Amino acid sequence: MLTISQLAATAGVTVRTVRHYHHVGLLPEPGRDASGYRRYSAQAAVDLIRIRTLADAGVPLARIDALLHARPAEFAAAISDIDADLRRRIDELNENRRRIAELAGGERLVLPSEVIAVLDRMRDLGISERRIRLERDSWILMQALDPQIVPERIREKNAGLDDPETTRLFLACDRAVDWEPDDPRLAPLIDDLDAWEIAHERQGDRAGYLKLVSSRTREASPAWQRIVDALAHRAKRRRELVSRSVPR
Repeated sequence: MLTISQLAATAGVTVRTVRHYHHVGLLPEPGRDASGYRRYSAQAAVDLIRIRTLADAGVPLARIDALLHARPAEFAAAISDIDADLRRRIDELNENRRRIAELAGGERLVLPSEVIAVLDRMRDLGISERRIRLERDSWILMQALDPQIVPERIREKNAGLDDPETTRLFLACDRAVDWEPDDPRLAPLIDDLDAWEIAHERQGDRAGYLKLVSSRTREASPAWQRIVDALAHRAKRRRELVSRSVPR
C-alpha cells in the first residue's frame, strides 16, 4: 500500500495533482486506515499513470474518465476524435502564428500592397521607423475613413518620393523629431514646409482622416507639434485672407 506521496512519485506527478484528480473525480479517494492515513493500492498507481499519460498527450480532463472505462473500439474511436480536434487546434494556431508574423511589420496585415511599397520606398530613403509608423497609421486611418481617395494618394505619394525637394523635407522633418520646440532650426524648416504646402494645397485637406493624422503627429514629438500648429495657423490665415478678398 502506498501513501499519497509515494503514489505521486510513482506516477511522476505532484501530491497537489493527485488531490486535483480526486477533486474532479478522475481518481477515487480511498478511505483512511487506523492511523488516519489514506493508503493507495497498486491499481490506483496504474490508474494514475494512465491519467497522467492521457493528460500529457493533450486529452482534456473532462474526457479522460470515459477513456479509462472505454472498451478497445470505443477507446480507439475517442482517441481518433481527440486527434482530429487537436489537428484543428494546431491549424488554428498555425494560422494565428502566420498572422502574428505578418503583424511583425505592423502594416502588412491591414494595408494594400501598393501602400506597403510606398512605406518600403520611405525606408529605402533612410526615413526612420518612427516616422514610418506614423505614415502607416495615416494610411490605416485613410483607408478606414476615406477609402476612395487611397489610389489617388498612392500616386501622389510616389510622385512626391520621386521629387528631390519633397524627399528632402521628409528627411528634414524626420531629423527634427527630437529637437526642442524652441530650436532655431525649426523656423526655416516651417517656412520650407509652408511653401511646399502652398504649392501642393488641396481642397478639404483639414477634414476627415487628416484631423486624426494631425493629432497623431502632434502627440509624437514636441517639435512636430510646433510644426503642425504653425502650418495649420498659416493655412488658416491664408483662407481668411482669401475670404476677405472675395467680393460680396
